[in-house]
Amino acid sequence: MNLQEHYTAMREATVHRLLHEGADPDLLLHSQQDTRRGITLLARPPAATTAAIEDILADFRRIDPAQYYYPASDIHLTILSIISCYAGFTPDQIDPAAYCRAVRDIARQARPFSIRLEGLTASPGGIMVQGFPEDDGLEHLRDAVRTYFRHSSLQQSIDTRYSIHTAHSTVIRFTQPLTDAPALIARLAQYQEQYIGTFEVREVELVYNDWYQRARNTMLLEKYVLGRS
Repeated sequence: MNLQEHYTAMREATVHRLLHEGADPDLLLHSQQDTRRGITLLARPPAATTAAIEDILADFRRIDPAQYYYPASDIHLTILSIISCYAGFTPDQIDPAAYCRAVRDIARQARPFSIRLEGLTASPGGIMVQGFPEDDGLEHLRDAVRTYFRHSSLQQSIDTRYSIHTAHSTVIRFTQPLTDAPALIARLAQYQEQYIGTFEVREVELVYNDWYQRARNTMLLEKYVLGRS
């Protein structure tokens, strides 16, 4: 997959949609009845990178403050959703220790990888930072996780919603109609090629999480240093 072409096509299609049909607001984000939970392997950008993202979000917030802007604590890169979020899922329905052991073994064989964050893309539901792997480490880690869990008896739903190949991070979610779509689109164009930062992922986290990876609903199961025995 050519990631730049993919991100550009997403953004262009979304711009047309926002101008002619409007956004697709997420009506569950603030719902107290949303019990969707799952198990995810993820990485977190360093503080300097999340600070650069927060500066960009502050610019968008001035245009449309009513939308949902990810706090620095929640910004992440999804490596794989091992159990995609579904209503009513709780950790006592699985053996979390077995998942930790599995990912621990995989992480020992993995190696650190680099991600470049540059530019923004969008969907009808929100805005994302474009991520570009600088090497094949992320792909190899994802493949190793896929292979293990598909051949294990552990509950998993890897790639059932879609097969993840990108390295994007969602940073804004639309929760209501846009107040000024042309202004937001102009700001999106301003940042569509903005370099944000490059960082090496040396550590990953296995977490129990909600749909939005909000810190208050996230439970760390285990943290791993890639390549460490």
